[in-house]
Amino acid sequence: MERQGARRVLTLGLPTVWGAVAITYKLACPLATQDSMGARIVSSVVFFAVGTGLILHVRRALLRELRQMREVAGAAQNVLLRPLPPRVEGLTLAAGRLSASRGASVGGDLYEVVATDHGVRVVMGDVRGHGLAAIGTVAAVLGSFREAAHDEPELPLVLRRLERALARHLRERSRAEHPASGAAAPESPLVEEFVTVLLLEIGKDGEVSALNCGHPWPHLLSGTARHLTDSEPLPPLGPFPLPADLPVLGCGRLLPGEVLVLHTDGMEDARDAAGTFFPLRTVLAEAARVPPVSPQRLIRVVYAELLRHSGGLPPDDAALLVLRNDRRRAPVQQCGAEPEHEPERQPAP
Repeated sequence: MERQGARRVLTLGLPTVWGAVAITYKLACPLATQDSMGARIVSSVVFFAVGTGLILHVRRALLRELRQMREVAGAAQNVLLRPLPPRVEGLTLAAGRLSASRGASVGGDLYEVVATDHGVRVVMGDVRGHGLAAIGTVAAVLGSFREAAHDEPELPLVLRRLERALARHLRERSRAEHPASGAAAPESPLVEEFVTVLLLEIGKDGEVSALNCGHPWPHLLSGTARHLTDSEPLPPLGPFPLPADLPVLGCGRLLPGEVLVLHTDGMEDARDAAGTFFPLRTVLAEAARVPPVSPQRLIRVVYAELLRHSGGLPPDDAALLVLRNDRRRAPVQQCGAEPEHEPERQPAP
């Protein structure tokens, strides 16, 4: 409190001091009333010094406020997209995000990984738009997932909880943005609001189940890079209600040493000066050639290539989530029996 009080005194007092110096010179100094060249030069120097002091003071105040705003934005983003643990139930994790808003850490991408009684559950999503306008929607979807992932025994029930949370959030936004409330026109109209969502569940045996609402399918790295599946996803959440039947898609097993790479469409939509899209699969395939694939190193390599390809920040937020299966099966030893081997991969439908 004492520091804050001292800062307020300095903020208000220094401009007053500089102003008093200028007025005192003008009224009390004889040079200020003289018309000679020397007197004019001295007066110009004095007022230049006063103006420079005021400009520097205002600049320091603005930079301090900018740092505080960035700290608040970073804290808000870390609450929403809290740092993931390095390992969850034998899965090694790494995540990264890149905001399209220069100087901002807040975007419209969302992800989370939680260990539950039903397996490791993962969500990856992308809110339409980016920047501060997307924070409320990200908070609504992520908050709902963090509860539903533990409460609901099946993925379709988790997805319906996310849909209801998004609908409530949009209704609240509708009331807040109604012209009768006096609010300014929103950057993202409600009629255009939607969220793409990918839900994954990874069982103890590595079995991967999925529900996808308009989100890019993840890549599976196993010596090369390919999509986990090419099945047609459901529409994004928001514009249309979910269908009555939500069949869970079985995507085979994530075997020990294999890697899943989840991403938002900001990755694949980034273009270079010639209009060529970022070759995400090629970059991932190159990184997968020499196992074991380090999730942290993969994040660094992909973002470095993305920035080089786009020549700077991409036009949309770009998030990346990497999971590597580091589980090891303990073979069941029986007298006279051969050791149990890892089953062969079941092809994704």
